[in-house]
Amino acid sequence: MNGAHALAYYADDPTRSYQLIQWLEVLEVLDAQQPVALVVRDPDVAAILRDRTRLSIFLAPTFSELTELYAALEAKVVLYCNNSALNFQSLVNGEMLHVHINHGESDKQSMASNNAKAYDRVFVAGEAAVQRHLSGLLEFDPARLVRVGRPQLDLRPAPVIEPTTRRTVLYAPTWEGDADYNDYTSVDTIGPEIVRSVLAVPDVRVVYKPHPKVTTSLTPAIQSGHLAILEMIAEAAAREPEAGHTTVLTGNILAVMPDCDAMVTDVSSVGLDWLYLCTDKPILITDRHCDPARFRDEVPVSHCADVVDESNVDDLASLLTARLAQDSHHFERHAMRHFYFDDLQVGDSTTRFLEAVAELVRRRDRLVHAKAHGDAITA
Repeated sequence: MNGAHALAYYADDPTRSYQLIQWLEVLEVLDAQQPVALVVRDPDVAAILRDRTRLSIFLAPTFSELTELYAALEAKVVLYCNNSALNFQSLVNGEMLHVHINHGESDKQSMASNNAKAYDRVFVAGEAAVQRHLSGLLEFDPARLVRVGRPQLDLRPAPVIEPTTRRTVLYAPTWEGDADYNDYTSVDTIGPEIVRSVLAVPDVRVVYKPHPKVTTSLTPAIQSGHLAILEMIAEAAAREPEAGHTTVLTGNILAVMPDCDAMVTDVSSVGLDWLYLCTDKPILITDRHCDPARFRDEVPVSHCADVVDESNVDDLASLLTARLAQDSHHFERHAMRHFYFDDLQVGDSTTRFLEAVAELVRRRDRLVHAKAHGDAITA
């Protein structure tokens, strides 16, 4: 059967498939060194992936099918891009090393959960993520953490918006999360006001690129805010067609960022991706709870950004105009980029990722050999 050394496991339905899709190009690079296969539990997900990658895809809907598949594949490392409850069915396997790679780097509370203790290793971006785990979890072994940066940021996807002489401001909100504690979206609170204010900036082009789950949300307030934003941008585009105001509801946001001059976003991986890729450009971050002290403590990137909430969103147009003219947070962003991503430059994250997986493949083989021969297990 397929001789994969590494498996990328995804157990959820198609609505979250973006979590694995963003890893596909990186996994294809890994495949050249350590053969990779994808393991999914939903046939619709398998169909989506077949159109997007050349990697082998295995479908195992039931637990018994999963255990039979693992026995046949004899892989060495399993990579997990989320914390699905069904990950535990995969974690039962004791002959592989299990690695959480997540699907982004952000200050969301869910980024450092007790789920991390279930994995042999947790790949993180840099110092901020290390501190997040150590301060947020009890009895957590820091030796599990491996700093690899964010390999997706080494990719350079083709542009998806047209060039323009106007200043382009990107509004890229996140979704409402699975629970209140993980809800950082601005779509249902100040989203329409944000877009209205950005449209008032002189010589501006507005690009709206929401999180994929905003577009499919069943939460009435999110639906209402999203539709209001779409209508506002459509009306502005019709009124001023030369401006190029647009919405981008599908595709890779990393393909949008390089052609933008500033971004308004929520607490999510998008803000930190911007910090890495567009360090020399202003970023503004929303605080749905209007709690500045808490926000500065829990969201370090806010120290190099302007924070937007219900109390000041009406002044956003003038604030953005000022930031586009004079970027007063420039030096703070460079320092904060180092905090989140160490001193990594383009290409370094991929190198770290490949080396980290290769080392775990070798370590797994040493551990299995030692166990079979009754030898002491070495580091």
